[in-house]
Amino acid sequence: MAESREKAGLLDTCLIAFVPSKSLSSAMIAELSQIVKEHGAEVLEPDRRGKIRIPEVTHIVSNTIDFDQYVDAQAMMIPVVNSNWVKHSVVRNKVAQVRPYSPDPRMIFSNVILTCADIPHLDKETIIGATMALGGMESKDLTRQTTHICALSMEHPKCIEAAKKSPKCKIVLPHWFDDCFKLGKRIDEGPYLLPNPEILRSKLEESVKVPDNHNLEGATSAKPSAPLSLDGRGRERLVVFSRKKVMLSEDLGINQRLTKILTDLITDGDGEVVNAVDDCDMFICQYRSGPEYVRAAQTGKDVGNLAWLYHLVVHNEWTSSLRRLLHYPIPKNGIPGMKDMRITLSNYGGDARTYLENLIVASGATFTKTMKADNTHLITARMHSEKCEAAKDWNIEIVNHLWIEESYADCQVMSLTNPKYRHFPLRTNLGEVIGQTFLDEPKIHAMFYPGGDDTLDSAAKRKRKINDAAQANVYSVGLANKDFDVMKDSSPAPAKSSKKVVRPAPAKETFTTPAKTRHVRSGKENDTPSVMSVGSSVSRSAKAQALSKLQGMAPDIALYEKEKKRMKDGHGPWGGKRAADQIDKERTGKSSSPAPAAPDDGEEDVEQTKRPAKRTKLTLPEVEVRICLTGYKRWINDKSKEEADRRKLRVMGIQIVQDGAPCHYLAAPSMVRTMKFLRCLARGAQMIDSSFITACLESGKRAKFEEHPLVDKENEARFGVTVETAQARARANKGRLLWGVPIYCTVDIRNGVDSYKAIAEANGAIFKTYRARGGATIKPTTEEEDGGADPEPVYLLTSNSVAEKALWPRFEEMARKGHMEPRIVVSDWLLDVAMKQQLTFDPGYLAARYFAENGS
Repeated sequence: MAESREKAGLLDTCLIAFVPSKSLSSAMIAELSQIVKEHGAEVLEPDRRGKIRIPEVTHIVSNTIDFDQYVDAQAMMIPVVNSNWVKHSVVRNKVAQVRPYSPDPRMIFSNVILTCADIPHLDKETIIGATMALGGMESKDLTRQTTHICALSMEHPKCIEAAKKSPKCKIVLPHWFDDCFKLGKRIDEGPYLLPNPEILRSKLEESVKVPDNHNLEGATSAKPSAPLSLDGRGRERLVVFSRKKVMLSEDLGINQRLTKILTDLITDGDGEVVNAVDDCDMFICQYRSGPEYVRAAQTGKDVGNLAWLYHLVVHNEWTSSLRRLLHYPIPKNGIPGMKDMRITLSNYGGDARTYLENLIVASGATFTKTMKADNTHLITARMHSEKCEAAKDWNIEIVNHLWIEESYADCQVMSLTNPKYRHFPLRTNLGEVIGQTFLDEPKIHAMFYPGGDDTLDSAAKRKRKINDAAQANVYSVGLANKDFDVMKDSSPAPAKSSKKVVRPAPAKETFTTPAKTRHVRSGKENDTPSVMSVGSSVSRSAKAQALSKLQGMAPDIALYEKEKKRMKDGHGPWGGKRAADQIDKERTGKSSSPAPAAPDDGEEDVEQTKRPAKRTKLTLPEVEVRICLTGYKRWINDKSKEEADRRKLRVMGIQIVQDGAPCHYLAAPSMVRTMKFLRCLARGAQMIDSSFITACLESGKRAKFEEHPLVDKENEARFGVTVETAQARARANKGRLLWGVPIYCTVDIRNGVDSYKAIAEANGAIFKTYRARGGATIKPTTEEEDGGADPEPVYLLTSNSVAEKALWPRFEEMARKGHMEPRIVVSDWLLDVAMKQQLTFDPGYLAARYFAENGS
């Protein structure tokens, strides 16, 4: 009991919030939540908007920094840790440090637990100190958690023991740490592994394989050349734009078809496309120029380019546009100082080469495929190629890609005296660490959208302060600029200048907000007018000619207007020969004496006034509110009344939408477990009482939403969740409550398969029908093939028929062969999980137990 109390108090001062993502599923969150609660922590539910309660939380558990409140957490210095922090804290019965468990990729050693062997004392302290500064941890002795041993040979007892008992522990030379520190990036340990390190036995001229790099997916160009591909999304619903307002700038230069595709994707994903900067949450443009860009950036909107928008659509997961250099709008005139540079590449291939080519052009320099004597820079991934030899002969600057990346990120040409830009590890192609540089938002702010504080509202000013505070609190990763070298004796570093390099400040004129240009709706805001006024005489002459032409055309125009009004038997002539023939017939039918024109016209006008006026088409207001309605009894068995009431609501700007369509509100008389209710809940729709619809129809005007909240204490107690909590969780889950969870359903289940399929897929599950033959099978897998992980649960929804019971043993056998845990459950499990918006499991849902206790 004493031990239990001690464990219960381990996290008793912690208020923890979890961020669901593809790398932190709802099932894992449910498991971790239970663990931290058992040790005294409190799990904070999201607020009504589905956001983390930043002022209250003490720890945020997330396996990625790609969530929109990461900047807020940085500003308020709330630690963001990955899921291993919880596990290691519980295993060690001690609250672990937060820095080694940061999901920030700039913490390059965040997963490294290091112990040193036969390393000199001074070098040992330097390596350990720098490793810990970048997120690593020291282990004085070799333990099961140790990931790396720093050693000069395999003779040390730690190395001998690791070789026998810890095959996953890597024994590396100190050169690896040295190279990582100099670059500020973590490179592959392979060439440095003992007992036979490649860097000591291979020659410089031997080729090195060009590595694959996943950091550049969808980020090799600022303006995608390939069409938008949706293959990556597959069946999943787009949720990244949920409750977001997006503005597409005119400078994107996209056609109407692509604009419609993007608009449909955003609106289908519960987002909205707007036309005003102040109304949007996300602003998509091509260049860092123009009053709209300046306004959006100054007010703290999420600004990105078309490549960033494509990345969000394809991956369906939020990421900051500052995370990748070419996801942010490019400078229209490049980076100051880059214009006269001619740059070529060597030893980069594939996406890395394409990315660097586009980055060079975006920075304002000239890229050349071949190298000539007039080139100013050679960017290479390693110091061995024909271009490298020629560059030495022609005195061309040789640098790695970090120079161009950091110059672009800092909005200024970086000094070549920094040794990191000239460092090339012997057996490493630096293409493996390309694309890891973040943009420097304060530098962009100072150069492209300075000032503007006087025109900002309170919310925008608060956002600006949060961004500034977040940048001030960001982890320092500039170890490559520190004056130390752990391998001074064996690998002397290039001589450093004794003078401190002072970076020139941007010129004063760059700190002025660009003047507002006239906003032209035609989509040609920056085009030069096709006709210019050469002189006043030319202008007057053109006007006189136009006026003369109009006066000459006046009789024809009058006749045309007259013929438009002419009606006969409800049909009129429609111009051309048919109109002329009709006029001739009318003239021949009259007397040979020509009647005066004026009386004839007057009679026709009188005739026209006597005819019934054409019914004017009712113009409906724009749809302002979309409501999904379920359980409403007013229209039962009365289709005509329903149609009439729908028209009345439409006149008020309210549209009743069908199940599955994007909606703002879900109206219901109570918390009901209908397919429509649970699908709309998964989208995070605001829940109101269906009395709102009745109030609108009876009063003839739109009622106030806040006066009709959904209140259902009885069902809240029944389902074990309040309306507000379920709604807040749904908005935080963003339709991914059951992301990656396999759910099978018997074909003969009561109430049919379709309703359960709709609910499961609305919450992101992998849904399949189970017939015990063909198709829906789990691939046989051993524990070793699964990496030694615990078996994941797989669910089968079933009812109590004899035919369905016969399938249970076959399903269990199939699941166990696939190294999965079979859970045969009643349909109530899915309905309750969807209602609570929390993935939990209780043995009471198991079909065998449930039907034994409750019957059929």
